[in-house]
Amino acid sequence: MRRPHKAFEIALSAIACAAAAGFLMLGSVNRVLLVTGYLVATFAIMVPLSKDFWWGSALCYLAAGLIALPVSLWYVVPYFAFFGLHPIVNRLQNRFVHKKPLVALCEVLKAVWFDLAMWLSWFVLTRMTGMPFPDYIEQYLYYILFLGGTLFFFVYDFLIFACQKSVDTVVYRIRK
Repeated sequence: MRRPHKAFEIALSAIACAAAAGFLMLGSVNRVLLVTGYLVATFAIMVPLSKDFWWGSALCYLAAGLIALPVSLWYVVPYFAFFGLHPIVNRLQNRFVHKKPLVALCEVLKAVWFDLAMWLSWFVLTRMTGMPFPDYIEQYLYYILFLGGTLFFFVYDFLIFACQKSVDTVVYRIRK
C-alpha cells in the first residue's frame, strides 16, 4: 500500500486540530460542555492516528491545546495532562506492546497516570478557576479519585480502544 502524500497528512491533522481546539474552547465557555470538549478533542486526535500519522497527531495535540489556551487558560490542563495524550499512548501500546504481562503493566501505569492527572485537574479547576464541587466530593475526594477513578479508568480505556477502532474504520474509507 502506497504511503499517503504529506499534504494529506497536514490537511487531515489540521482538520482534527480545528475540531479539537474548537471543542476545547466551547467546553471552557460552558462548564456543562467541559467534559464533552475533552472527549471530542480526544476523538479528534484519533483521526490522524488512524492513518498512522504520528507527527500529525502530536502536532494536532499540541496545536489544539495552544490554540485553546488564550480562551481557556486553566481549563486545558486536563487536556494537556491526560485527554490529549491518551489516544497517542494507546496507539503506541497497540503497536509495540504484545505480551500479556507488559500489557497489564501498561494498563496499571496508565491508571496511575489517569489518577494523578485527575488529581491535578481537580486542583487546578478548584483553585485556579474557582469551579465549585459538591461538599461530598470534597470530603471523600481521595476515595472517589483513587478508587472510583481507577475503576472508571479501565472502562474508559476499553471504550477508547473501541472508539479508535471505529475511527480507523471510518477514516480508512478516505482515499488519498
